[in-house]
Amino acid sequence: MSSVVVLGSANLDLVVRQPRLPQPGETMFGSSFTTVPGGKGLNQAIAAARAGAEVAFLGAVGRDAFGTQLREALQADGVATEGLIDVDVPTGTAHIAVLGDGENSIVIVPGANAAVRQLDTASRVTITRARYLVAQLERPLDLVSEAFALARAAGVRTVLTPAPAQPLEPLLLENTDILIPNSGEACALAGLDDDRDAAAALSSMAGLVVMTRGPRGATVAQGGGILFDVAPRVVEAVDTTGAGDTFAGVLVARLSLGESLEHALHAATVAASIAVTRPGASTSMPTWTEVEALL
Repeated sequence: MSSVVVLGSANLDLVVRQPRLPQPGETMFGSSFTTVPGGKGLNQAIAAARAGAEVAFLGAVGRDAFGTQLREALQADGVATEGLIDVDVPTGTAHIAVLGDGENSIVIVPGANAAVRQLDTASRVTITRARYLVAQLERPLDLVSEAFALARAAGVRTVLTPAPAQPLEPLLLENTDILIPNSGEACALAGLDDDRDAAAALSSMAGLVVMTRGPRGATVAQGGGILFDVAPRVVEAVDTTGAGDTFAGVLVARLSLGESLEHALHAATVAASIAVTRPGASTSMPTWTEVEALL
C-alpha cells in the first residue's frame, strides 16, 4: 500500500533555453535544448518519493520511446508504476521555453494523458488504500472528479493543484482537502485580482488553501480567511519549471509521514528553493538529505 497516490500527467519535456519570448512571426536562436521527464503528475510523484513517501502513480503513456523513458524515470525513484497504463496514443509532451531570468512559458500537448477518462478497478483499489490522493488538471476533469469523490468516501485526504487553471465544479472543490494554486491560478479560480483575497475566498469552498507566491513565499488560508504566510528562502533562480510541483510533492510527503503542517510547509519551501537553482523539472528536485541539511 502506498501512502501517497498521484493521479496525474506524464509528459516528456522538450526544453529550449532562450533570452526572451519571440514576437509573432519572429525566428530567434536558443542557447540549448534538452529532453527531461516531466508532467505535473510525474513531477509531484518523484518529489514526494524523494521526500520519503511511498508513492504510486496513476497515469497513461503511449507505446513509444517517450513512454518507456517516463516509466523508467518513475521507477528509478521508487515510484510504483503498476497504475501507469500503456495506450495507443502518443505520449504527452510539454514544450517549454526557459527565459534568461529563469521564468518559463509552456505549451502542453496532452496525448495519452487525455486518453483515459474513467478509473479502472485496480486504480480504484489503489486510491482507497492510500492516505493522500494528489491530482492536477492535466488529466480529464471528470476523471479527477471521480477519483476525489471516491477518495472522500473512503476517508482518503485529497490534494489538488488546479493547473492549468480552468473553471471547476463546486463539488470538486468541496471534495478537496488541500488546494495548492499559485497566485495566478488562485486569482483565475476566484475571479479576483488580489491573490490574498483569492486565497481567502477559495478557502471557503475547499478545506485548506496553500497558495504559492514564487519569491514571496506562500500564503495559507482556511474557512474564508488568511491563517498565516510562509516566508520564502531567497535564492537566485535558474529555472522555475517544476518548482510548484516540488513544493506540492514534498508538502504531501511530509504530511503523510505525520509531520505538522508548519514543518511540512518549511520543508516544501526549502525543497522548491533548491529546485529553482537547477535546470529542468524532475531532474532539479532535491533528495531529502539535501532538504534536511537546510531545515
